[in-house]
Amino acid sequence: MATWSRFEEIEAWQRARELTREIYGCSKTGPFSRDFGLRDQVRDAAISVMSNIAEGFGRRGTQEFLQFLSYACGSSTEVESELYVALDQEYIDLPTFTRLQAQVQRTRYLILGLMEYLRGCGIRGSKYRTDSVREIAPQYETPVPKKKRSAEGKARSQHQKPPNP
Repeated sequence: MATWSRFEEIEAWQRARELTREIYGCSKTGPFSRDFGLRDQVRDAAISVMSNIAEGFGRRGTQEFLQFLSYACGSSTEVESELYVALDQEYIDLPTFTRLQAQVQRTRYLILGLMEYLRGCGIRGSKYRTDSVREIAPQYETPVPKKKRSAEGKARSQHQKPPNP
């Protein structure tokens, strides 16, 4: 079973970071660098892949993590589509396109694999662990006793008449 203490340990995030670096590299020179719309769009989509993986991890709940991984997967598809535009406009050559497309697909494959793992693992996330408070704030290890409410207080909170004495 995989466990991570930081999002940087997740292989899908590492590959997304490499992809972002490659996208920035191929879009910073030549005509690609002057097509501000496409350049900014493909860069934003690449950033979105790695950012959504990190943000989902940071939510500390499996369902939220899955949702953000879904966003990351969608953003990776957006990057791939925009690479076709760059190829069609001859901003990148076919070998560069093929290399970047393979990198996008590998990243997406890792994201989808992580999603499948999370769906089947049965873990709800660290935010649901009762001992997570101790990890974050050890000074709160001792539980605070709950105040007992009187019958009148209970009735008031339930919008009922208090009992007759």
